[in-house]
Amino acid sequence: MDLALYLKALILGIVEGLTEFLPISSTGHLILVGDLLGFNDEKGKLFEIVIQSGAMLAIIWEYRRRFGRIVAGLARDAAARRFVANLIVAFLPAALLGLAFGGLIKQHLFQAVPVASAFIAGGLVILWVERGRRGHRIEDVEAMTWHDALKVGCAQALALIPGVSRSGATIIGGLLFGLSRRAATEFSFFLAVPTLIAAGAYDLYKHRALLGDGDLGIFAVGAVAAFVSAFMCVRWLLRYIATHDFTAFAWYRIVFGVVVLATGYAGVVTWSA
Repeated sequence: MDLALYLKALILGIVEGLTEFLPISSTGHLILVGDLLGFNDEKGKLFEIVIQSGAMLAIIWEYRRRFGRIVAGLARDAAARRFVANLIVAFLPAALLGLAFGGLIKQHLFQAVPVASAFIAGGLVILWVERGRRGHRIEDVEAMTWHDALKVGCAQALALIPGVSRSGATIIGGLLFGLSRRAATEFSFFLAVPTLIAAGAYDLYKHRALLGDGDLGIFAVGAVAAFVSAFMCVRWLLRYIATHDFTAFAWYRIVFGVVVLATGYAGVVTWSA
């Protein structure tokens, strides 16, 4: 057993869980931390995507009663069917664009400099949206139409660029399109379920040749760590947005991106590319 490898899996799992549902880019953090840990080869990239399933399970557990009511009501409840349809509509833009351009994006953008640049750009967008926000027209997720879901789904597609942040794109996009802060955040949570399941399953199947008999334990450690840290983070975020906006996350993104670029330029850290 390679204890160092298991420690890397644990660290990356915690990073995934803490960043997946905050508007600060889990993929960007995993790329940079994987760079520092020397776990940034093809198997490392596959690991980073698959352990997102652990974070996704935290959402299912936190909202298990709500998901249960929706599944039970699909046959007779129009609101439950509309909710599921909205998730499908919102999921499609990122899925289709990911299939078309995912290979090119991984080849050219899964590197430190593009990620840090996206961190900074995303932070500036969050500041702009928060500064210009005047109110909302949609209080709850249940009030969303398929048009609203499609707009949020198009925003999520921007997160194919590592460093943009899937949750950041959907939450800030939701705010921009008239959702309340809680509705935008919760819809981002719910949309993570089909998105992360599809991304993890697709990459696991596509790169199954990279896996060996000894990888199950490493993936399990990463997924469990992601589940626990994501569960705590989701509960904290729901309390946080009750009294705060997302400005602090914007400044974190900007400072973090600048630090990555500065340390790379100064030669303090040898970031990839």
